[in-house]
Amino acid sequence: MAHRDPPGIVAPHIPADAYRRAEATGQPVVIVVHATDPTGRALRHYLFPVVVAGAAAMGGWGLVAALCALLDAAAHTVTVIAQTAGPIGIGGITLKLARSKSN
Repeated sequence: MAHRDPPGIVAPHIPADAYRRAEATGQPVVIVVHATDPTGRALRHYLFPVVVAGAAAMGGWGLVAALCALLDAAAHTVTVIAQTAGPIGIGGITLKLARSKSN
């Protein structure tokens, strides 16, 4: 029989002479490992959905901010064009786009 080390990290807890005697005689070695099972879920099970939801919320707020900036730029562009264009007339109907500063 070839020499084998006991499985896992339990080897320092088994006396060497008892292990070698069991190995030589063929007796089984019973190793009792006291382990506690985790009762709850790991933190990563909760953390991943929270991170994804947070990223989606930040992206949504980013889209809202970009839309507001775009609408603000469009409104300023329209007012500048309306002030420089003056009144627009088509077929005898004149439309004044902005108030003049002289009034």
